[in-house]
Amino acid sequence: MLNQERVVIDAVSPQINCGEFFIKRVVNQNVNVNAHVLVDGHDVIAASVLFKHEKERKWNEVRMHHVVNDEWSASFVVEKQGFYDYKVQGWVDYALNWQHGIERKIDDNQHVKSELLEGITYLKPIVKKATKEEQDYLNYCIDCFQDEEKYNEAIQEAQSRALHDIFVKYPEKLLSNESKELKVYVDRKKALFSTWYEFFPRSASQNEGEHGTFKDCERLLPRIAEMGFDTLYFPPIHPIGEVNRKGKNNTTDAKEGDAGSAWGIGSKYGGHKDIHPKLGNVEDFKSLVKKAKDLGIEVAMDYALQAAPDHPWVKDHPDWFKWRPDGTVQYAENPPKKYQDILPIYWESKDYKNLWKECLDILMYWIDCGIEVFRVDNPHTKPYYFWNWIIEEVKKQHPDVLFLAEAFTKPKVMQQLAKQGYTQSYTYFTWRNTKHELIEYMTELTQTDQREYMRPNFWPNTPDINPYHLQGANESKYIQRYVLAATLSSNIGIYGPVYEQQIDNAIPGKEEYYMSEKFEVKHYNWDIQNKLTAIITKVNSIRHKHEALQQTNNIKFCHIENNNLLAYYKWNDSKTDELLIIVSLEQYYAQQGTVQIPLQDLGVNAGQQITVTDLVTESSYNWHNEWNFIELHPTLPFHIFKINK
Repeated sequence: MLNQERVVIDAVSPQINCGEFFIKRVVNQNVNVNAHVLVDGHDVIAASVLFKHEKERKWNEVRMHHVVNDEWSASFVVEKQGFYDYKVQGWVDYALNWQHGIERKIDDNQHVKSELLEGITYLKPIVKKATKEEQDYLNYCIDCFQDEEKYNEAIQEAQSRALHDIFVKYPEKLLSNESKELKVYVDRKKALFSTWYEFFPRSASQNEGEHGTFKDCERLLPRIAEMGFDTLYFPPIHPIGEVNRKGKNNTTDAKEGDAGSAWGIGSKYGGHKDIHPKLGNVEDFKSLVKKAKDLGIEVAMDYALQAAPDHPWVKDHPDWFKWRPDGTVQYAENPPKKYQDILPIYWESKDYKNLWKECLDILMYWIDCGIEVFRVDNPHTKPYYFWNWIIEEVKKQHPDVLFLAEAFTKPKVMQQLAKQGYTQSYTYFTWRNTKHELIEYMTELTQTDQREYMRPNFWPNTPDINPYHLQGANESKYIQRYVLAATLSSNIGIYGPVYEQQIDNAIPGKEEYYMSEKFEVKHYNWDIQNKLTAIITKVNSIRHKHEALQQTNNIKFCHIENNNLLAYYKWNDSKTDELLIIVSLEQYYAQQGTVQIPLQDLGVNAGQQITVTDLVTESSYNWHNEWNFIELHPTLPFHIFKINK
């Protein structure tokens, strides 16, 4: 193939799988673009990033600057939700090449009359594009360049910054080359920053032994808002199957009155578009959603694509399930867990188009009820391309809708789900406990290409996971884990009442709750306030006030001479909010260490005073040295320092 272009564009980043998948941002974030741009010989080249929103026709342009070794960089801001296209453009800048050449000859005391006349050929095309003031200047230059009596003036203007700036402003892009177009999807800010609180609506009653209702949930909304949570996540609220219903503690023989697992969806009372009759009706649910929004809380629904044996789908759409020769369906499994009360969907069904349409209709139904956040149960057990399709279909009509992937599974599976369109992802934070494990995992999330497409959501516990380090743990450990989640990741969540009240009874040898709420209605004293709830409230307040904690990727770990102390520096993009967080990973004994302040990142010289203010205790310390002493006690095992320079 004949190609006269001279500029080569290579290694454009960010891009995922050679542009197969889009990167992700939220409104008003930067997209920092880097590329290798080079040319044969020694000509001056230039490069730009071109970008436009999907609803725009005209490309916007921002010039790239040379960093080092043919590496170029620029950034642009995404101001609206939806898709943006971006690409890198490079060209030999013959006008700047001319100016660079004439400067060298003038410095060598060469006579450059011929070069000045050549320069006129670069000035004339610009005159038509320039402003009136610029036209006057360009015409003056043209006059000087061709008048031998104005030679001294001409060589001054030929080297001038004013002319250089005009050449940059109005480039002649002869034989320019372009990279392929790449995409970035832009969500609303909640995709990047959210604070989740999970509880079972059926356990919201004030009276022990009673099934909770949506009205009971409304009573709890002010408390959740006061604690600083902005997302209230409910496990499935649909009718629960009666066939093969699970009993208390996950037994397979349910007794009379056992509530069953909320994830065993579907019964004679309906399926995925219906509500468990004991919770209320759809108007009650809409009322709850509205009252939550009035308090700054969005209700997140569980989207679980599975069916109890008596789900209406089983009778109405038998082709959506795989029947064995004996007329039964293999129940769902997620080894080592078994779900005898759930029939998995048969995704290879010949009737898959109607199945997919129904799955989309479910989402649209609840979106019409006011839901814009979905936590998706076990998405890794459904086809990846199904998720790509259904998320894209929802986003076309409802760009505010967000999806959280509940997939505690293999790393590449979790990454694939994020690439296919999931807004947020559950993570391995729940099992990262030591200093080395936390630094290694955060480095993976924030310093590899995962930073471009996978938004982590850190949960210290869930109804499914009672991690070993919380079993029998003291209050200090619960504080530590919440603070780590809340300051390492901008998206966090807890399985609320169980975490607050440090309920940690476990099935021996398993990371599961004994007498789990998944299988029965519980009763809580929602009026309990303790040190843990106070700290959660304070930390959530700090998160909402400080932009440095409203993103995940801007983090740098600081050296501290104690393996039980973790220190890290976080900042917002403009560096107007800078924090130093130090957390003790030891729950029983005081820990001391000396932390190294990242002076270069702070733009501070050695010996220059900085003041750090603890945002919890409001105590301030004046530091003059690069290394500073720290001591933390189990009673308050962390500092969140605001750095003042």
